[in-house]
Amino acid sequence: MNKTTTAMILAAALASGCAIAQTPPAAGLVTERSITLGAAMELASAALERCRADGYKVTITVLNRHTRPLVVLSDDGVNPHTIENSMRKAYTAFTTRTSTAEMGKRPQPALSGFMLLERITSIEGGLPIFAANKELVGSVGISGAPGGEKDAACAQVGLDKIARNL
Repeated sequence: MNKTTTAMILAAALASGCAIAQTPPAAGLVTERSITLGAAMELASAALERCRADGYKVTITVLNRHTRPLVVLSDDGVNPHTIENSMRKAYTAFTTRTSTAEMGKRPQPALSGFMLLERITSIEGGLPIFAANKELVGSVGISGAPGGEKDAACAQVGLDKIARNL
């Protein structure tokens, strides 16, 4: 095979691959985007760095689009309850599509009824993760700082770190 033939075959293969990649999903399928493991690790690392700099020992949980844990980081010496609490914060932020701080501002009796659901919390420190097009792609929850607003501040540092890639 000569160079011209090889180049033509390669060009045809690339063109057909592009056409396949642009084909819309079948009517019975859904396409969803989710935060990657790499982005979740970068978010968690930046948040942990901020919390440590502020003197806080925390647990950070990052969930993907299907509320499955991608990353759970528990700092040395962290209190054991922070693992469950960070998960609840991340889960609540994802399912409500808002921060757990906003969740806590919901009026009664709606809030008390919602709080009966498993894995829900109104403690500040959980934030949803949105892609640039406002699609929900994951969430983060942090627990262990002395006050939920401090957990949320560390989570925001992590979100800011990955925002350019979403």
